Amino acid sequence: MKVYVSTYGCTMNQGDSEILRALIARRHQLASTPEESDTVVVNSCAVVGFTERKVLKEVRRHKLAGRRVILTGCLPKANPDAALASGADVVLPNTRIAEIGSVIEGRGTGDATAPPKPELPKLRHSNSAIAIVAISEGCLGACSYCATRFARGRLRSFPMESILREVECALEQGYREVQLTSQDTAVYGRDISTSLPELLGELVDLPYEFRIRVGMMNPTFAGEIFDDLLEAFKSRKVYKFLHLPVQSGSDAVLRHMRRGYSVEDFVQLVREFRRHFPDSTLSTDLIVGYPTEGEEDFRKSLELIGEIKPEVLNITRFSPRPGTEAAKLRDLHDWIKKERSRKLTELMRGIGLERNRRYLGRRLRVLVTKHGKHGTLLARSDAYRQVVVREGKIGEFTQVKVREVRPTYLIA
Repeated sequence: MKVYVSTYGCTMNQGDSEILRALIARRHQLASTPEESDTVVVNSCAVVGFTERKVLKEVRRHKLAGRRVILTGCLPKANPDAALASGADVVLPNTRIAEIGSVIEGRGTGDATAPPKPELPKLRHSNSAIAIVAISEGCLGACSYCATRFARGRLRSFPMESILREVECALEQGYREVQLTSQDTAVYGRDISTSLPELLGELVDLPYEFRIRVGMMNPTFAGEIFDDLLEAFKSRKVYKFLHLPVQSGSDAVLRHMRRGYSVEDFVQLVREFRRHFPDSTLSTDLIVGYPTEGEEDFRKSLELIGEIKPEVLNITRFSPRPGTEAAKLRDLHDWIKKERSRKLTELMRGIGLERNRRYLGRRLRVLVTKHGKHGTLLARSDAYRQVVVREGKIGEFTQVKVREVRPTYLIA
């Protein structure tokens, strides 16, 4: 049987798709396009309504084409009604992806002998130097707008030993960038008497030349381990990259969101990180059009971004998700969300160019990670700046000179 895996959403979902592909490849043929397949596995995301609609549209498209569809990922738990009404032949929660083989063969679910997730095999991209490694699942937050916590549940940290085995195995296979992922990497280990800094300390001792990208951290929990985290980041093997979502520049909106920190808390962490690592990359997230966000609240978000000047800004228009507290509030008009998103995008374009111009003419040590567009290759500097190069070999470290800059990347 030919099976195609379609993936939506975050880095963790991409890692789950690597597990799905490895399990499927044991007994079936992986298709490179859905048109070649008999069965399509849709690994879904349910963070916002727009993505959910794309997922449901894809399910219907494959059904109309006569393909069997298995719907998994976050949607079955985040919005079970929509998942069940999607028309998919099988709806498989992401907690049970180890059963994908028997589900494809029509033998139902309920494989109690399936190994836990961290011990499952992964089929990684052969044309990439990047290995995605999940260190935990779930979070300790209670955000008013988030449906992902319904899908992923409360914190479940994976044993450090299994993470070390997975990373070492990937490094032995030639992967050179390890992306540590979770719903909140800052809370790793709280349920098993360890911590993210301790994990990083063990990883950087592995006898290989590689880089670690630490995934998203909630500012509340990052602040509680920040001194130890800064110490761990001093290793040359850890990218000087901080993904710290602020979500709003208004303390009033943050309280409504139940984020658990203030704008000043966030700013202090950013300042401290940049004081230790002046050549670094800050990535943050903003939700525009949250139901209680007034014009003054949005102005504060604009001012915050103009003040901290992040290298990366992920902008999400608020989308009410079923079962969340925020879904009970009166939603703002879409045109308001679009206009606020547009203003932030314009602001970030200028900030991106300003920040990247610092690199013009500089020589950087980069790791070539994967293929880009039009015959180019993509690389990452030690500060995790994206660099487009014309020559190189995936997985190699090399020296480059920056010739041009764009708002979101360098050309070398």
